[in-house]
Amino acid sequence: KEIILKAINSKKSVVTANKAVMARYGEEIHNEANKNGVYVLFEAAVCGGIPIIEPLKRSLKSNEIKKMTGIINGTTNFILSKMSSEKADYLESLNLAQELGYAELDPSADVKGHDAADKISILTELAYGGKIIREQIDTEGINNIDLKDIEYANKLGFEIKLLAVSERMEEINQNESLALNVWVGPTLIPKNNPLATIEGVNNAILVEGDPIGKIMLYGPGAGSGPTASSVVSDILNLKSISIQNDLKSASPIDPLLSFSFWRNCHIVKSYKIRKKNYLRIICKDSPGVIGHIGNIFGKNGVSIESIVQLDARENEAEIVVITHEVEKGNIEISKKELTSLDAVKLIASQLNCI
Repeated sequence: KEIILKAINSKKSVVTANKAVMARYGEEIHNEANKNGVYVLFEAAVCGGIPIIEPLKRSLKSNEIKKMTGIINGTTNFILSKMSSEKADYLESLNLAQELGYAELDPSADVKGHDAADKISILTELAYGGKIIREQIDTEGINNIDLKDIEYANKLGFEIKLLAVSERMEEINQNESLALNVWVGPTLIPKNNPLATIEGVNNAILVEGDPIGKIMLYGPGAGSGPTASSVVSDILNLKSISIQNDLKSASPIDPLLSFSFWRNCHIVKSYKIRKKNYLRIICKDSPGVIGHIGNIFGKNGVSIESIVQLDARENEAEIVVITHEVEKGNIEISKKELTSLDAVKLIASQLNCI
């Protein structure tokens, strides 16, 4: 941050791939750049070689963005792809990712979802025009994914991916800020969804806007070649602007290349986030247990899409519940009541669904 601000205050434009700095200090950096009549370009900070930053600032400027859903971390996508296709466990897949250079020696930022949260924070501010607080993004990683969840997801017609989602909600009145539903977490995706087919270290972003409808941007999310492509493209953009300004003998800021915040936005509280949910519950294999589980969900306003027993052994049963879309707070209340049942031994996992 200090290096970037020093360059800006020396009237120098900046090209950076540093997502963590832009996610946390973007407002300060953009304000200083505009004040000094220079640019900060950061295409390589999100999704490597996929052009998404400039399309949001320029190509999609005429659209009202409704929602963005993306696989924007190549490391986690590589690990989950290996677990799904080769039935490799989590640690085995992580070790391979480290050997191949896809994961750091300390992989926490990737596998705990923080890298994806930085990226969706940047995209959210660009798409909706308002500053958000990065630390308020509800974030879960893939470090607790069990091979059993991969197996059950496949049986039920899903793939598990680490998704980052940013969605416009209602604006209550003219003076209120725009409410946004922003989260990162492992998610069951139907196999017929185009995001379910993204394999390895590739990334993809599904953007929904008005009037454009839905578009998907797909490609390599990391690596020297894709990152270099984005960095050099930003440099060429700056060169092009410099030539234009020389011809005009002036240096006005191009509003499509720069960025300014122009509205108030806020992230809704995590307990108000609405999602579909997958829960894997380990129970005693006893009569009526599915009925008891259903009653608790129903009492707390949680509508069940499906409930199925997928495994039974040694007086234990594994029950998988998929809910309809419901507020996170209702799910948390239901989980507390479920764990108080004598028949319920453990809620082994909880994932998102789309």
